[in-house]
Amino acid sequence: MVGLGETAAVLTRLRRQKTPAPPTRSRGLLSEIVDFGANPGQLRMLLHAPAALSGNRPLVVVLHGCTQTAEQYAEGAGWIALADRLGFGLLCPEQRPSNNPNRCFNWFEPGDIRRGQGEAASIRNMIDTAAARLRSDRTQIFVTGLSAGGAMASVMLATYPEIFAGGGIVAGLPYGVANGMPQAFAAMYQDRQLSGADLGHLVRKASPHHGPWPRISVWHGSADTTVKPSNADAIVQQWLHVHGLDAGSAAGDVDGRDVWTRHGRPVVERRLIPGLGHGTPLATAGPDGVGRAGPFLLESGISSSLELTRFWGIAADDGRSRASAPQTLLPTEAAIPPTLHETAPNRVGLQAAKNEQGVGAIINRALRAAGLMK
Repeated sequence: MVGLGETAAVLTRLRRQKTPAPPTRSRGLLSEIVDFGANPGQLRMLLHAPAALSGNRPLVVVLHGCTQTAEQYAEGAGWIALADRLGFGLLCPEQRPSNNPNRCFNWFEPGDIRRGQGEAASIRNMIDTAAARLRSDRTQIFVTGLSAGGAMASVMLATYPEIFAGGGIVAGLPYGVANGMPQAFAAMYQDRQLSGADLGHLVRKASPHHGPWPRISVWHGSADTTVKPSNADAIVQQWLHVHGLDAGSAAGDVDGRDVWTRHGRPVVERRLIPGLGHGTPLATAGPDGVGRAGPFLLESGISSSLELTRFWGIAADDGRSRASAPQTLLPTEAAIPPTLHETAPNRVGLQAAKNEQGVGAIINRALRAAGLMK
C-alpha cells in the first residue's frame, strides 16, 4: 500500500506539471480573478462581492467538496445568499480537474499542505488579493469547507492561523493525519490513532505562530459513511489542545451543540447532526432559509452556513434557527450518501458496495478517495 500511495502522489504531481492552467473565467455568480500572485497549486480564484458591500467587512473563504465546483457549493450551501444578506465578501477557491480528476482539494498531499507550498500557498495569496480588492477587515477573515474542502480548511487554519479569526469544518478531517493516499484512506474510514496532544502538536508545528488561535466550529453527520464521524471528535481534540482547554470542560449540550469557552466566549464547538449522511446540513425553508439541496447538500432543518456566521459573530445570534431542533434523519439504506468521488448518477449500487471486499477493492476505494480514479 505504501508503494501504491507513492505512485498515486507521483501521478498527481505529473498531471499538475503537464497540464497548463487554462485562462478560463467564471460567467455566473462568481467572478474569476486571474492575477493574484504566485499560484503553485494552480487553483482558480473566484470572488463574490455583494452590490452594496462596504469596506472593513468580513471575508469568508469557502472550499467546495469533491465533484463540486466553487459556485455549485457556494450557492447550494447558502453562502452567496448569506453574503448578500449580511454584507461580507466571499472568496471561493476552485480545484482544477488537471490537479485532481474529481476536483478534490489535495488535503493529503505533502506538497500542498505545508506553509508556503502548493495549494495552501495559492489560497493564502488569494486571501491577500481578495482582502485588498474588497477592503476587508483583516481581523475578520474566516474559512470553511465541506469534506475534502473541510480537510483543506483544516490545512489553512493550521498553516496560516494568524490570518483567521475562525473556521468551520464540515464533514472534514484534522490537519496532518495524512501524508499520502494510504493515510488519507485510513483517516477517512478508521478511528483516529493519535491523541489530542499529538494532534495539537501537528498544528503547532505547521507555522511559527504562537497564538491567539482561531475559533473552530466542527459539523458532522452521525450517519456519515464516507468520513467517519470520529473525525469530528479528532478535530475538536486537536483544537482543544491548541487552545489549552480540557476536553472535560465543555459547557455541555447548548442548543444541540457541545461548546468549550474561554472567559465566557465560545472558542470550540461540535455539532453532530443525528441521522445525517455525508454533506453540508441545510435549512432551506422559512424566513432564514438559504441554500438548495443536492448531492452532498442535505436538508436537515438546520443550516451550518447560517450557524457559522452566528458563531463567528458576523450575524446576530438571535436564536431563530435554534428554536426547533434539527430533524432526525433515519439512516435507511436509501438515505446512505454516495462516497466522496461519486455523484448521484454514477453512484455504485448499495448491494455492490456491501459486497466490495478484498485487496483489489481496497486499492480501488483508496484511489477514488484520493481523487485519482473515477
